Amino acid sequence: MKKDNAKKQTKVKKEGYLKGVSKELSKVKWPERKEVFKYTISTIIFILIVVGFFILLTMGMSWVIKMVRGA
Repeated sequence: MKKDNAKKQTKVKKEGYLKGVSKELSKVKWPERKEVFKYTISTIIFILIVVGFFILLTMGMSWVIKMVRGA
């Protein structure tokens, strides 16, 4: 008998949780296609800038190491 009550309580908790999740998701303001495109382009540009920085940093460090070893 106790197992049946525990199962029912668990089922009620799960249903309540899922209803709560559904309710919260309905409150979310999802971005429009234009916004997603704008944020995607911004992210790609930022990544390219960071990659360029690290490439220049690596080249600079290689140049410094060559100068030190050559001297």
